[in-house]
Formats: sequence, structure tokens, C-alpha cells
Amino acid sequence: MCTGKCSKFIGIALYPLALVSILCNILLFFPDWTVKYAQDDSEETPRLTNEVKYMGGVLGGGILVLIPAIHIHMTGKQGCCANRCGMFLSIGFAAIGVAGALYSLGVAAAGLANGPVCSNASGFWGRPFQNNNNSYLQNPDIWSTCKEPKDVVQFNIGLFSTLLVASCLEGILCGFQAVNGLFGCLCGTCNSKSV
Repeated sequence: MCTGKCSKFIGIALYPLALVSILCNILLFFPDWTVKYAQDDSEETPRLTNEVKYMGGVLGGGILVLIPAIHIHMTGKQGCCANRCGMFLSIGFAAIGVAGALYSLGVAAAGLANGPVCSNASGFWGRPFQNNNNSYLQNPDIWSTCKEPKDVVQFNIGLFSTLLVASCLEGILCGFQAVNGLFGCLCGTCNSKSV
């Protein structure tokens, strides 16, 4: 496969991953599918996990991947960017994409490890799984500790896991593009113009 076509493929593959990252991060602001917890959240009485507010999916896996995806995709097209200079620039953009994917990965992993903010049976809000010696991920029996928001543990696990997978794929694709960009810079994109 030519380096130009490979860039086009990688750019197109990054678009849905960036959108999934953005969507997952936005949805994490609305546990139990309501705005109540986002509105009631404050430093004194947290209702959302800190990792949601770090915006790993919007900033890291979203914007910092979407901007490079646009350039990488354009590098694969014929015209002004389908040249060695465009491939050289795609290496830098791919590095930005890798950095964004790593940020999203780190935030999602921390969100999974620390667990959600929830209310227990006595109405106390906190993170019951944060400093627990046992992993709550492997013990669904203790998920019932969280009474409010309803099913918040499953909600957080599903969305943070999706962010984790999306950011891994984004990092791999951007890493491939860095190597592809190097080959394209040295050897050319092999895009031929038809007369």
C-alpha cells in the first residue's frame, strides 16, 4: 500500500474513534441519564468523578486526535499536501495524536481504577472503591454499595472502558502514521496524477 493511501485510511479510521471519545466523555457527565448530578456537583459535595471533569475523551481522544486526523487524511489526497513536506508534517501531527490518545488512556484508566462517585445506603457521597484493596471490577457483588445514581458502576465501567479501547486504537493508528509519514517523507507518497 502506498504511503498516501495508508495516510488516507488512517485519517478516516481516526474520525469515528475521536467522535466516540467525545461522546463517551460527554455522556459521563449524565449518570442515570439526568443532568441532576452535573448541576449538583461542587468541590464540597462531588457528584461526578474527577476523571470525567479532566475531559480526557473530549480534549485528549477527541480534539487532539481529530485535528491530526484531518491533516493525516488530507496528506493522503492528491494535491498540495500529497508530497514529502505533507508527509513530514504528518509525523508531527501524529505525535500530537499519540499524546492526546495517551492523555485519554490515562484518564480512562484512572477512572476505571478509582470507581465512580456515588451515594451509599446512609446517603453519604464518596468513592467507595477508590482505596479498596480488592478490585471492584472483578467483584460485581459489591456494586450494590452504590445506591445513587442508579447503575452508576456499570455506567462508568462501560463508558470508561470504551474510552480506554478507543484511545488505545487512536494511539496505535497515530503511531503507525508517524512511521508511515517517515517513509512517505523519504520515499514519496506514490500518488500518481492522472492526465
